[in-house]
Amino acid sequence: MIRVIDDEGKMLGLFQVPDAVKIAYDKGLDLIEIAPDSNPPTCKFMDYGKYKYQQKKKATESRKKQTVIVVKEIQLRPNTDQHDIDFKTRHIQEFLKEGNKCRIIVMFRGREVTHAELGKALLNKIIGVLGDTCVIEQPPQMEGKRLSVLVAPAIPGKPGAVKTTGGESRKQ
Repeated sequence: MIRVIDDEGKMLGLFQVPDAVKIAYDKGLDLIEIAPDSNPPTCKFMDYGKYKYQQKKKATESRKKQTVIVVKEIQLRPNTDQHDIDFKTRHIQEFLKEGNKCRIIVMFRGREVTHAELGKALLNKIIGVLGDTCVIEQPPQMEGKRLSVLVAPAIPGKPGAVKTTGGESRKQ
């Protein structure tokens, strides 16, 4: 026994499977199981090709509405020249204007890692230049010989990040 719904959405009642298939064939439609877990299972008369087409259209519409967030990376060294820092800061601002997130990485080589405070000072300087155009999503943290921070574009109308002395952020 199966519960049958017609092509207009009206409940027809309980039928034996062969009877329901015969009715669907007479109407020129397909019998499609829409709720296999219910007791008894629920089936519906519909054009299967049209149903698949509608499902495909819904899937493409939902994909159009999705926003893809790209994380761009900028790499620096603790002894990077001021001109290069300004140049890369402009690139970060462009990435943020486009709506992308940006990971700023300070890479240490050899014994430079013993002076991690230089890298933190560099990151704080860059974040200070960016100002209210960004929100710090991930505060500066060491990952091996790399110090990185993740910044995202600030949403207009929402309060931005408040800088603390440690380079971390907290919401207002």
